[in-house]
Amino acid sequence: MSELLSIALFLASVVLYAWKAGRNTWWFAATLTVLGLFVVLNITLYASDYFTGDGINDAVLYTLTNSLTGAGIGKYILPGVGVGVALVAVFGALGWVLRRRRHHPHHVGYSLAALLLALASVDASPAFHQISELVKSQSREGDPDFAAYYKEPSKRIDNPQLNLVYIYGESLERTYFDNDAFPNLTPELGKIKDQGLDFSNTMQLPGTDYTIAGMVASQCGIPLFAPFEGNASASVSSFFPQNICLGDILKNSGYENYFVQGANLRFAGKDVFLKSHGFDHLYGAEELKTTVADPAYRNDWGFYDDTVLDETWKKFEELSRSGKRFSLFALTVDTHHPDGFISRTCERKRYDVDGKKNLSFSAVSCSQEHIAALIEKIKASPYFKNTVIVVSSDHLAMKNSAWDYLNKHDRSNLFFVLRGDKPQQETLAVKRNTMDNGATVLDILGGDNYIGLGRSSLSGQSLSGIFMNMKEKVLAWKPDVIRLWNFPKEMKNFTIDSQKNMIAFSGSHFRLPLLLRVSNQRVEPLPESEYSAPLRFQLADFAPRDNFVWVDRCYKMGQLWAPELALSTDWCVSQGQLGGEQKVQHVDKPQWQGKTAFRDTLIDMERYKGNVDTLKVVDNDIRYKADSFVFNVAGAPEEVKQFSGISRPES
Repeated sequence: MSELLSIALFLASVVLYAWKAGRNTWWFAATLTVLGLFVVLNITLYASDYFTGDGINDAVLYTLTNSLTGAGIGKYILPGVGVGVALVAVFGALGWVLRRRRHHPHHVGYSLAALLLALASVDASPAFHQISELVKSQSREGDPDFAAYYKEPSKRIDNPQLNLVYIYGESLERTYFDNDAFPNLTPELGKIKDQGLDFSNTMQLPGTDYTIAGMVASQCGIPLFAPFEGNASASVSSFFPQNICLGDILKNSGYENYFVQGANLRFAGKDVFLKSHGFDHLYGAEELKTTVADPAYRNDWGFYDDTVLDETWKKFEELSRSGKRFSLFALTVDTHHPDGFISRTCERKRYDVDGKKNLSFSAVSCSQEHIAALIEKIKASPYFKNTVIVVSSDHLAMKNSAWDYLNKHDRSNLFFVLRGDKPQQETLAVKRNTMDNGATVLDILGGDNYIGLGRSSLSGQSLSGIFMNMKEKVLAWKPDVIRLWNFPKEMKNFTIDSQKNMIAFSGSHFRLPLLLRVSNQRVEPLPESEYSAPLRFQLADFAPRDNFVWVDRCYKMGQLWAPELALSTDWCVSQGQLGGEQKVQHVDKPQWQGKTAFRDTLIDMERYKGNVDTLKVVDNDIRYKADSFVFNVAGAPEEVKQFSGISRPES
């Protein structure tokens, strides 16, 4: 209803302005800007829904404010170009329509009415409401009963006996295994599932509905809600640093933890999460290049599932023969939306629905064959008797070519367990969610039966069985979960580790380079990454009196405030206010200690403007005093008027 209302208001604004408002540059610009915002919001909603099937949610915000390195964008290039062309065309058409009667005299009343209608269209749009709700959810107080239900497990398992193989099937939800709905789609893996402990009622909750979120939920027992102001979560060097997760417990108990996937580990910060919680051995697209048989055999995301699961089997054999206690986690990718990928070695390359091939179902049928083959090899090995195998979906399938067929059924996540030490065949329909997965595995391995908000489905009661509407409860706990990131609220003393390229203060650690906006009861980290502007351009947007701490290579700030450091590539710290005083300090020790000192000085607007203008100078226009080019410093010697074609080393 709100969508239709917002469109009606949008069209009314366009028609009213075009036919009645007349000519006025200011009113034209204001109305076009607001109408353009309406268009951008709705295209953002459409694009987000194309991926998530749920509009603009935490998955969208987290992904856009974290590392996009290694994202498989091949299948999205054409739609992306189409959206870009459509956006340009819509703006052009809007401008043309609004100016059709520009020769008519201006009418303030009609102009104001058109602008108010445009503002109302934005306010009524579902996209605006979704974004507003996400922003509001970051600042709420939370729910006072969070502490009563969030439980921290013991940090170790006493006398562990079993190794663990945990396979995440990308989007491989349990709905695919309904043989009545999708006959003969998953025969190999479905047969194996029926031989173990099959948990048939695993629901999906907010904050657990994309890959990294599903991993956090299943290992830490919490949804992934991250602070997104200033892309803050992208700058941290640790992931939920206060939480005790499954990987931490395994490592403390003598396990060596391994993780294998075909995609790039940096995408969405999986590498940071895993390293923060007990995993010392990570293998992704970059790491597998030198070990796989055919490095060129890849899909848009990385290596195909047959390659990844072959490497997983090799690692399982190697670790089992060594006699070490280990956990081996693997994540597939061939069933990724929108259509999946078909590896060359599977026999099931085609699955037809309604008389024609469906790419997503075909990818599922192929991938499950590879997972089943790995499990059968493990079961046939002499090491299975000391092994627990877990197979789960990371999340429900997002909007793919099987989406409409899946939504005709009650959907649930996949989670089943095969115990080599104690074979057990049972289907358990207890109401549960993916946060219970890690606690259930920990229980089987001999540890506690809870992790965070997760409970073992073998000896405890899931919170999904306690609360009538668990989804609403999780959203009420969102601010409490965000606080677990332990983001600092003040900055007084800090330490810079120039060897690890880290800064630490108030119990938190961040990667360098970094810009911080410091105010009362708030420290806002602003990282430099593939999706954000260079730090000096971000600093140029600060207000004259904003307190800042900027840690970067000396030459970047030396050109403004410390000429003697203008050619140094060491780390330096600058702090102060753009309209007041600035201080630059050279980091000359491996462990350098610093303090913040912001003076309440008189603001000089001329100085502020000069600083902003200098910060915004592009690299090729920067000049420094030197007899020749210094290739690892931006700019050129003062005598050089213009240059091009120089490639500089990455920092």
